[in-house]
Amino acid sequence: MNPKISKPTGKLGVLIVGMNGAVATTFLSGTMAVRKGKGVPVGSLTQMATIRIGKRADNNFPKIKDFLPLYDLKNMVFGGWDIREENAYTAAKIAEVLNDKDLDNVREELESLVPMKAVFDQNFVKRLSGTWTKEASTKMELVEMLRKDIRDFKAKNNLADLVTIWCGSTEVFIPMEEVHSSIEKFEEGLLNNHPSISPSMMYAWATLKENVPFINGAPNLTVDMGAIFELAEKMHLPIAGKDFKTGQTMVKTVIAPMLKVRMLGLDGWFSTNILGNRDGEVLDDPGSFKTKEESKLSVIDSILQPKLYPELYKDYYHKVRINYYPPRKDNKEGWDNIDIFGWLGYPMQIKIDFLCRDSILAAPIVLDLVLLMNLSQRVGFYGIQDWLSFYFKSPMHSPNVVPEHDLFIQHVKLKNTMREIMNEEPVTHLDEKSKIDR
Repeated sequence: MNPKISKPTGKLGVLIVGMNGAVATTFLSGTMAVRKGKGVPVGSLTQMATIRIGKRADNNFPKIKDFLPLYDLKNMVFGGWDIREENAYTAAKIAEVLNDKDLDNVREELESLVPMKAVFDQNFVKRLSGTWTKEASTKMELVEMLRKDIRDFKAKNNLADLVTIWCGSTEVFIPMEEVHSSIEKFEEGLLNNHPSISPSMMYAWATLKENVPFINGAPNLTVDMGAIFELAEKMHLPIAGKDFKTGQTMVKTVIAPMLKVRMLGLDGWFSTNILGNRDGEVLDDPGSFKTKEESKLSVIDSILQPKLYPELYKDYYHKVRINYYPPRKDNKEGWDNIDIFGWLGYPMQIKIDFLCRDSILAAPIVLDLVLLMNLSQRVGFYGIQDWLSFYFKSPMHSPNVVPEHDLFIQHVKLKNTMREIMNEEPVTHLDEKSKIDR
């Protein structure tokens, strides 16, 4: 093992914002089942994927969990906040993602998890109302309450490390403002209850102030702003986001690269979704939908690079729709109609109907991100962790960096960073040079 990396000793605490939501309870139930031998962590790269070391001919393909010094699932301790006070078992039953058999396997553990009171402001999530919430006269006081929660959770469970992850609902769209630009201005905004400081930002601020990495799983502004960048640099802490890449957008990051590498043109891409869980209800509000729309629309343009290939991609039409449909519950369906053209401009079509389970796809992402963000901190990485872009719809990036959305390039970068961490050579797929007759 790289001697610069501190070993994972003791226990890793995982604090979840939105602990009683569908994604969080599915993650909790599944992780608990896996560590009891009652389930398989399908979808988790850290638990199931291998990584090639050396040349292909060396046939050295250890599992990532055996290659990297990650925490064992048995040493993870869970907690978090929610606007509803029921325990995680009751919340999982309400979410209706997992069946009774799977929940009953971990019922005792889930029933022991009761969320702490949340910081909540209905101005940022119009379709939800909270009853289990903190009250204070200023946003700075709310941040201090969250910081105390984090300290108390760490002390109570005797934790060596901590990670906080946002699994809460999508907040309304907030444009970048002066209050978000620096530590000084943000803290002044907290004291003065600035209306553009959202609950998610307060969670991120409290987390970083307590020397804990923060992951943003929603498309909210949250950590994607100057004040957070400055604080993460100052505290030498990793941050990552935003918006878990699960269903339709994951498909786009596969199909769009296919069009580009084959130099096939695009006339239009129409995407629509139906889902009925709490996320669907929240996104039924135009303000929250705009936040999600910004995240989903950016993907194709970044991959296709219309300025480089104007003959193929300059004038394509892209539309995204999300529709709340209660009967579907957590089972989302995404339709894509893609109008493309090939040789001599002749038209063709691709149609995709992806009947997915949103939380089933998101749960392994949560697990991987928690483990890899903790590893980042122990390695000494800090600031934006763009090597984790593989997991996000709208990957965070520095202002002078062009984000990478191609799933396969993201995957190569993810694994090559893992190799770098362990002092192994990156894989370039150039094992043998072409023979030249001289």
